[in-house]
Amino acid sequence: MKRFTSMLFLTTMPFFLLVILFLIVPLLSMINGSFQTDGGGAYTLNQYREIFTNPYYWQAFQNSVLISFLSSLVGIVAAVFATYAITRFPDRLQQRILVITNLTSNFAGIPLAFAFIVMLGNSGLFILLARKLGLDLSQSFSLYSWSGLTLVYIYFQLPLAVMLLFPLYRGVQKQWMEAAELLGASPLKFWLKIGLPVLLPGIAGTFSILFANAMGAYASAYALTTSNYNLVPIRIGALVSGDIFARPELGSALAVLLGLTLAIALTLNEWLTRRIRRDLS
Repeated sequence: MKRFTSMLFLTTMPFFLLVILFLIVPLLSMINGSFQTDGGGAYTLNQYREIFTNPYYWQAFQNSVLISFLSSLVGIVAAVFATYAITRFPDRLQQRILVITNLTSNFAGIPLAFAFIVMLGNSGLFILLARKLGLDLSQSFSLYSWSGLTLVYIYFQLPLAVMLLFPLYRGVQKQWMEAAELLGASPLKFWLKIGLPVLLPGIAGTFSILFANAMGAYASAYALTTSNYNLVPIRIGALVSGDIFARPELGSALAVLLGLTLAIALTLNEWLTRRIRRDLS
C-alpha cells in the first residue's frame, strides 16, 4: 500500500509542479504587483484607487460586462434551440455535426477576426456582394463597431454552448416523452413542464461559462479594434505591453478585479443553480 502511494505521488508530481509554476506563482505575482507603486518597490493602494476613481476604467468594466452578458444571452438562447435540433438528427449525422461544432468552438482569436474581416469587413466578400445587388450594408453595419464586435463574440460563444448543452439533452429520456404523450401532454407542454426544468440548472451553468469566456476574450477584440474599443482585457494588454508606456502594476490590479468579477459571477450562478435544483426537487 505504501509503495502504491509513493508511486501515485511520483506520477502526479509533474502535474502539481505545472500547476504551481504556471498558475499559482503567476497568480501570486500578479496580486503582489497590484499592490506596488509604478516601477515596483513600495506597497500601496494607489493602483486600485486610480481604477475606482478613473471613469475610463469604469467604462472598460461596463463595456466588458455588457458585451459578455449580451453575447452569452444570445448564444445560450440560440444554443438551446440548435442543440435540440441536433438531437433530432440520426446518430451518425449528430456525431459529424458535433465534430464540426468542436472545431468551430476552438476557432477564435486572430484567425477568427481575420475570417470576419474577409467576409464582413469594409471590403469584405458579403459587403461587396450586397453592394452589387444594390444594398449598401456599410451604411447600417460596421464590423469594427459595437454590433460587429458583439457578432464576433456570439460566433465563438454559440459552438461552445452547443457542446456543453448536448449531453444535457441526451439526459432527457425518451421514456419521459412517451409517458407524457400517453397522458395526453403535447410536446410543447412536455418541454415546458418537464424538459426545460430538468435542463435549467445546466443552462444556467453554461451561461456562466459563456460569460467568463467572453469576459476574458482578448485576441479577437484586439485584432478587430486594436485599442480603439475600451474593454478590460484590451486595457490590461495595453498597460502590460505599453502602448505609450508600460504600467504592469496597474494592469495587475485590473486583472485582479477582473478575476474577482468572474468569481462573483460564478458564485452567483452556483447559488442560482442550487436554488433551482432545490425548487425542482
